[in-house]
Amino acid sequence: MNYVKRIVCLANSRKHSGRCVAGKEILEPGYGAWIRPVSARASAEVSEEERRYENGRDPRVLDIIDVPMIGAARLLHQTENHIIDAAHYWAKLGELPWGELRHLVDEAASLWPNGDSTYRGLNDRVKLELASRLTNSLMLIAPETLTVHVGIEGAEFGNPRRRLRTHFKHRGTNYIWVVTDPVAERAFLGRPDGDYPLANVYLCLSLGEPHTDGWCYKLVAAIISEQPF
Repeated sequence: MNYVKRIVCLANSRKHSGRCVAGKEILEPGYGAWIRPVSARASAEVSEEERRYENGRDPRVLDIIDVPMIGAARLLHQTENHIIDAAHYWAKLGELPWGELRHLVDEAASLWPNGDSTYRGLNDRVKLELASRLTNSLMLIAPETLTVHVGIEGAEFGNPRRRLRTHFKHRGTNYIWVVTDPVAERAFLGRPDGDYPLANVYLCLSLGEPHTDGWCYKLVAAIISEQPF
């Protein structure tokens, strides 16, 4: 262990066979930069064993955590990555009060470059060559409007699985992005297909690592709500 980063957890989202955890650093005068704890594996996801507390529990959004680190591991636009020391437990120190979240919001004019969309998305991907010139891959926003859509997307391609997407507006621009938040998935996939408006929520957003198709995809890593969904 070379150092410890104290963060407020703002995402614990699905990634491959593990999770992508992200948060903002807590400093003596306030809040600092984004931190994404990653494993030393090529796929970088953090396993259940690697991210658990000593009591066996999993980090939750708004937990204040000490994470033992080995070193920084910038990957193109993912400048926030730090490799964890898997030999040490993470330590929960407390929980961030809901009212403090507004101090962590990023004042971004746009959510990375817009203009490219997937078949069912809107402004939800960036070409690798463009993404490689960016200097961040995480944001926290308070959307102007937000609706969670639940439905089957790939039936025509032989995939009957249901999926969550968020339809939201930020600074006058509309977006439709896939959700990788397991808490939101458990809550909304238990409901009938349809649209579910939400108010007074925050979104933790992530610009993913390069995909084999040459795109980097924009994802909703966490839907943060004061009340349970």
